[in-house]
Amino acid sequence: MTSSNSESFSSLTLKPELLEALARLGYASMTEIQAAALPALLDGKDLIGKAKTGSGKTATFALSLLNKLQPKRYRIQVLVLCPTRELATQVADETRKLAKAMHNVKVLTLCGGQSIGPQIGSLEHGAHIIVGTPGRIQDHLRKRTLDLSNVETLVLDEADRMLDMGFMEEVEQIAEQCPRERQTLLFSATFPDKIATLAKKILQTPVQVTVEGEHSDAHIEQRFIEVEERDKLELLSRVLRATQAPTAIVFANMKQDCADIAEFLSDQGASALALHGDLEQRERDSVLTRFVQGSCRILVATDVAARGLDVDDVALVVNADLPRDDEVYVHRIGRTGRA
Repeated sequence: MTSSNSESFSSLTLKPELLEALARLGYASMTEIQAAALPALLDGKDLIGKAKTGSGKTATFALSLLNKLQPKRYRIQVLVLCPTRELATQVADETRKLAKAMHNVKVLTLCGGQSIGPQIGSLEHGAHIIVGTPGRIQDHLRKRTLDLSNVETLVLDEADRMLDMGFMEEVEQIAEQCPRERQTLLFSATFPDKIATLAKKILQTPVQVTVEGEHSDAHIEQRFIEVEERDKLELLSRVLRATQAPTAIVFANMKQDCADIAEFLSDQGASALALHGDLEQRERDSVLTRFVQGSCRILVATDVAARGLDVDDVALVVNADLPRDDEVYVHRIGRTGRA
């Protein structure tokens, strides 16, 4: 299912407040996934969206859930599950921007790495939309501080990464806490068998939309360098010096390799930081901020840690390790070719 990306949002049955927000944000026309998915979503259908970071999927599901939202009903009507706090924060921020012209829409993030006390206090004051990570959502359900009985839309964003992080059981249990009569949307950059199994369990006759993202092979030059394992770090350092890329992401498969590469590059005088799942949330936030703001030039990351990372114009991507999945490889290198 494909579509031209020149279609206007005004061709959809969106609330005037949402069209106003889109105009203010400068969203002139729909991306490929928006044109392909929004008509079905606005019609209330379940959806499987195969789309990579940068395709415009966040605005796709945010527009559909806000169009259906009833702000005067002060109940949790939407739950969005994300693999990481960084992605949850981005999703919540974009949803708030699109909801700005709507009256009093409350979006709340519930993620780990933060004290649960203030979150409980915020929940007591009520919310319309919850964006969170599976582990922390489960914590609130166990404490009975979160009520999902009024959820009308459940969104699984970057579902493949949630499953890679071991959240399959939590996601299924959370879905069971939501009403059976609901709209469910599942977005995933890759589509392994376990995603198909999950989709079969929690979605009902979904529409399927596949887009390749907003980047093009024409914008990406790929080079393959054969090297002995013992010489890999030295060659990596030489490549980074030779290219003088203003920003670079180096991908490693294992957390320890990630840390070792970042340490080696730093010892060589490069501005490099590691981003992986063993870091405290506070440390991850600091690393991301420094990379996004340009005070760190090289980010050495695992796939799970880097998913949801929203950085424009990454000049160089280096695969220090080849990923096990070819779709993950495409996702990695696509970061250099965003439109």
